[in-house]
Parts: sequence; structure tokens; C-alpha cells
Amino acid sequence: MPRFGFTLHATDGTARTGTIATPRGEIRTPAFMPVGTAATVKGMLPESVRATGADILLGNTYHLMLRPGAERIERLGGLHRFMNWERPILTDSGGFQVMSLADLRKLTEEGVTFRSHIDGSRHTLTPERSMEIQRALGSDIVMAFDECPALPADRDRIAGSMRLSMRWARRSRDAFGDRPGHALFGIVQGGLERDLRTDSAEALREIGFDGYAIGGLAVGEGQAAMFDCLDYAPGLLPQDRPRYLMGVGKPDDIVGAVARGVDMMDCVLPSRSGRTGQAWTRRGQVNIKNARHADDPRPLDEDCTCPACRGYSRAYLHHVFRAGEMISGMLLTWHNLHYYQQIMAGMREAIAAGRFDEWQAAFHALRAEGDIDPV
Repeated sequence: MPRFGFTLHATDGTARTGTIATPRGEIRTPAFMPVGTAATVKGMLPESVRATGADILLGNTYHLMLRPGAERIERLGGLHRFMNWERPILTDSGGFQVMSLADLRKLTEEGVTFRSHIDGSRHTLTPERSMEIQRALGSDIVMAFDECPALPADRDRIAGSMRLSMRWARRSRDAFGDRPGHALFGIVQGGLERDLRTDSAEALREIGFDGYAIGGLAVGEGQAAMFDCLDYAPGLLPQDRPRYLMGVGKPDDIVGAVARGVDMMDCVLPSRSGRTGQAWTRRGQVNIKNARHADDPRPLDEDCTCPACRGYSRAYLHHVFRAGEMISGMLLTWHNLHYYQQIMAGMREAIAAGRFDEWQAAFHALRAEGDIDPV
């Protein structure tokens, strides 16, 4: 089976464009990964997600192990067949969700024991069990199991958590083994402490991974603090491996992260916003709930080619959201995912052409103009 690989095609400043090769297809970077938490991108058919330009989806170890169960998915042919998505899938390790969602957690050196937020059933996740679950799911990119402290936290707590995560990273590497065609990513932790981030990156490089993620950001620290960290964090990682910023973000977060050397991102924001009446456009955010749209015959964005903009007016989108119709979330999610992928495509083209600064300036200038005037 072909092995996992990363080819860097061009750089412009610290921004990079390249290709991740997997047996299930290529991933163009910078890449945005729509989140399919429970084996579905909410409100979208898999072929519709692909039509927006997505090369890869993200699945969630914590949610899938609880329902319907990783072993059941394995018996049914693996996650790709189960959810009818034949292209690459990245699964997170479950660590973040255990810390943020589960009840009655108990953390030890061995792992974490918790009760399901769904039915209260008792479960244990260790690095070895996380690798076992992700193998059963059949994911193409597997994340090392880590511990995610709730922020804000004091330096000693962040340092202790990071060192535990590094010990778990080595156990994840050992348990993952040699799986041609599949990749294991390590996760850099350390909060906003530069020396802890440096120590974490060095520990992961010593272990050796197919790619490296920057974790523990986009957890409420604010964009300025996140960008301060990203000014140095990607540079701590190998040039010849993909760099994945977990859980980011808004369009300007994504552009800023790519400008600082990030290759991959994921976020629930496009789909979650779509279900709550929020559309992301080249001119910024549109709240379709607002009464100003009720008589507006124009599309969300006249230059957008997604189905929501090609076939439907703001007035219609306002109506179906107010009426609680399912098509509202479907159309707005499609639009948002399409817009996010247009951002990624625009950045890939601009980096390859050496015009990234120009592209970035135009991106920010148009957003600064704000939404079109009301009718």
C-alpha cells in the first residue's frame, strides 16, 4: 500500500502550499477539514461536502466510541463505508471531548476514566485504547492521545499536563505501530508558554510522527494571544511534515494561521453557524434572522456559486429560518462550507503565485467594507 507523504510545493513568507498523499486521495494544503462529529457533517450529504471542495473530513473518537461504538463501525466495514465518504478521514483522539463533555472524570498516569454524557455509562480511554478505537474506525490520519487542561490554568498545571501528554504521545506511537498508508500525528501542548511549547515540540520530534498538530489554542485565549503563539509555534515543527492547528476557526483566524505557516485546520463553525442563521461571506458575517432581509430579493453573495446563492434570495433564507424549516440549515451550511473552501483555494493559488500578501490585503479590505446596504 502507498505510504502517507507530504510534498511542499511553494512558500510565500511563512505561508505554505503543498499536497498530502494518502491511499484514499490527495489533500491540498492549506486544507480546511469540515467536522463530521458523529459520522456526518450536519445538514450535508457527503457528496455535497465534496462538491464544496473538501478533500478530507474529521471524525470524533469520543462521540463514535459512545454511539454507535467503534467495534460496530468496524463490523460494518469501517467509518468510510459507514458514512459513505471514500476520501481521507482524520479522527481526533477523544482527549479534548473527555475533558469538556464527560462527567465524573478521573485522570491518572494510565489514562482517564469517565462517565458518558449520553447515558452515564463508564468508560476508560488510554493512549492504547484511543489507538485501538481509531484503528477500528479505519481513519487515515490518527491523533495521539493527549490531555487538555481547561484554561485559564496556572503554569504548573499547564506544564504537568504537557509532560503527561508527551508520555502519552510515546505510548500512542508504540501502540500505533507500523501501518502503511495511515499516519499518526503528535500534538504540541504548553498553553501560551513559549518554553513549554518548545519543550513539547522537541519531545514530539524525538519520538517521530508523520505530522504535527498545535493543540490547546482556540480555547478562549483570544485571537491576539493565539497569533502571538502562532508567530513561533509552527516554526518549532519539521518543515517536511504537515502542521495542523486544531479547532480553528473564523475566516480571519484561518487566514492568519496560514500566514504563520499552518497547513491544516478544522472547526465546527461553518456548520454550527449555518444551523443558527449565521452566514459567512466575503464581506463578513450575515445574520439571516434580522428583519432587514425579509424583503431582500438578492442572494447572500452575488459572486458566490453555491446553491444557496445561485437559487435563493435573502428573503427566502430569512423566511425558512424563521419558519424553522430544515432547508434553512442545509442551505446556510452549504454556503458556509463553500465559502471556507473558496478561502483555502484562494490562498493556495496566491501562495503558489507569490501573491499571498496581496491576496490577504484584499481579503481584509473587502471584509472591512461590511455587508451590502439594505434594500
